[in-house]
Amino acid sequence: MLIARRADTRARADFATWKMMAKLNGFSALPAEAQSFLEGYRQLLATMTEDDASEATIQLMYKRYYAEMGGSGTPPQLPSRASDPTKDSGNVTAFRRPAPRPKAVASGSAAKPRLPVALIFICLAIVYVSIRYFWR
Repeated sequence: MLIARRADTRARADFATWKMMAKLNGFSALPAEAQSFLEGYRQLLATMTEDDASEATIQLMYKRYYAEMGGSGTPPQLPSRASDPTKDSGNVTAFRRPAPRPKAVASGSAAKPRLPVALIFICLAIVYVSIRYFWR
């Protein structure tokens, strides 16, 4: 079953990648295997809807990948992912910005004292003047 899941995941990823590259005019850059699968997909589009053609192509790729990965016999049927509706589990929380915090008002005793800076400057000025005075 592990090989089957890996093969299915690889088939779905490869098909989506190849399909997107073909839409972006990169069909000629794809490997021969990819080009053959996409040609088969285009032929299926003539007779089926896009979803059915995609699923049929993915199933063909899945069978081939299953055999390449060492699976024996016919690959097990995995439930189709396209038909499973996505369920909302309700465990996801939407992001909300936190309420803005009010800024502290810089008035009164809560303000930063400017006196120590001024004292340091005055002391440095006195030291400088005294050194210049005494060295002469």
